[in-house]
Amino acid sequence: MDPRVRLLEDFSKGFVRDKAKIEAELFGFEFLESLLSGGAALEYGALTDIRMLHRYKLVDISEHKMNQLIQLHVMKQLNVCRYFGAEKNDVFCFNLDNNHKTDNTVIIPELSTALDTLRTCLLGLGCEPLVVASGRGYHVSLRLDVPMENALLYRFMVAIAARALLPLLTRGDDHRTVKINFYPDINIVDVVSLRLFGTVHAKNKTFSHVLTPNGLLNEDDSWKYFEHFVRNGTTSAATIVSALDELQTAT
Repeated sequence: MDPRVRLLEDFSKGFVRDKAKIEAELFGFEFLESLLSGGAALEYGALTDIRMLHRYKLVDISEHKMNQLIQLHVMKQLNVCRYFGAEKNDVFCFNLDNNHKTDNTVIIPELSTALDTLRTCLLGLGCEPLVVASGRGYHVSLRLDVPMENALLYRFMVAIAARALLPLLTRGDDHRTVKINFYPDINIVDVVSLRLFGTVHAKNKTFSHVLTPNGLLNEDDSWKYFEHFVRNGTTSAATIVSALDELQTAT
């Protein structure tokens, strides 16, 4: 097995096992038949006129079929997006985007400020984040040693996001230029999926490079960093509980 497939399987072991959303340029009956081989079923398909943005939500996916799909993902033939558990998860993610209506793939200064503040806050609380360029912003993911209730994770993310936007408010910038979404979101947990690392962005075709404080890593070094994160970047559930208590006390 491709070691990158194993890494992504290890990262996503807490996601719903038999469900995924596929993004691909390909469409048509022959491609759909290949997606559904092995017993998977199509819950919905959505075709658009934007390159690499046809979506297919699959259910009843076997472990073997999921590995096949992830292999195609690392080969950049399609994107695999995984769904969060309805009650608990051992991965959660902040999605920071440029919220402008036009030119929203540009990394604006407000977005960089919010990201730097969010990363600093997480590290200061003892949490190890993985920051990945998502095409129009960043995904900031954390892995836990055990699954935690979505409601608690949501409260933690809301508190961290408030800290991240505070410098913008303090200096009089428009904090609405930055949009922060939470995965899992307790309000739409069954709807939202997370693109796995190694994604080629649907619109601008860029790889999901890892962003360190020293800048973006190239593709090979991004995979090496991701491997280190999967093997060594776990944050304990106790740390999240303690950090949330600290954040709530501070407010």
